[in-house]
Amino acid sequence: MSAVYAYPTLVGKVEVAVRGARIDGKPLQLSLISTQDQVVALHQVERDDWTEGVLDLEVRLPGDELADGPWSGVSCVAVLAEGATNTRVVSRLERRRDDTRWRGEVRVRRSTHFARAQLDVAVVGSHGGVDGRILGKADTPWVVDLLARTPARQRDLEILEEDFRDGPQQWLRPFADAPWLIDTSGEVPTVLLNTSFEGLSALLSGARSPLERATAGLVAAQVAGEAWATMFQSALSNLEFDEDGTPHLPAGWRGAVLRSMLPEVFPRLPLPDALREAHDRRADGRGWAEVQSRIEFAAGRRGQLPRNLLATIRAVSRSQEGTHR
Repeated sequence: MSAVYAYPTLVGKVEVAVRGARIDGKPLQLSLISTQDQVVALHQVERDDWTEGVLDLEVRLPGDELADGPWSGVSCVAVLAEGATNTRVVSRLERRRDDTRWRGEVRVRRSTHFARAQLDVAVVGSHGGVDGRILGKADTPWVVDLLARTPARQRDLEILEEDFRDGPQQWLRPFADAPWLIDTSGEVPTVLLNTSFEGLSALLSGARSPLERATAGLVAAQVAGEAWATMFQSALSNLEFDEDGTPHLPAGWRGAVLRSMLPEVFPRLPLPDALREAHDRRADGRGWAEVQSRIEFAAGRRGQLPRNLLATIRAVSRSQEGTHR
């Protein structure tokens, strides 16, 4: 339910992104930060005794609306709270001049949190002579999970690192040249990252420069988009049917994926009709190529591929400008 205020508030979206994280100064793998689910998993294998985690936060505000609006003294703050420990930490974010993005660090102390903390962002300012008014908030808070090894609001996807070339999984050997694979054969779909693929692990876990971070984000977006597309295809192959041939959503994660993506693939159809249409087109081939394009488009959006590709193009452009000066 949205709150109603007795003063003007922002209409535009407050977009929040965790660009990186560290535990006791050690960079956290990018695979433990899920932009799609908005979850950061701060628990690492054999690293239970950490003291402090630091999240690098970036927030994009509707700049034109703020500039033209009736507010003054606008600031942006991140609020990390956990009910289990009654902890609430407020961190002020800073804006670069002539930029709509606000950046800052959020510190997570292990001694003051227990399991899952919620990270909210609020825009605060003055209106009508009253300070401290809430002008806007992020639609969905991030979750900082101190116990999970994978970043998910629900356990719907695993991300594992495997050596495809020399590791113990014999079935991965033929895929030694692949940077990753999406495995949907089990009860939980799994993204397998190939540690023997040169430079992949280093890029995802140790990106430092703006260009490296943008490239790592692009790779992560590509992996996420491919995972969504593969999960959709797998789910569509496991439908349940009535005696008259009417398809129904399968159980578990497959049903959740179809329920989530079908409205984007067939935006004008109710869910049951969209499911029937997807099944029929796949079965008889009628217009299936077009449907596949829609699936790829929806999956890419869910993985935030367009945004990350644009960020990479801009980072490369800035890097080239710096080289030619």
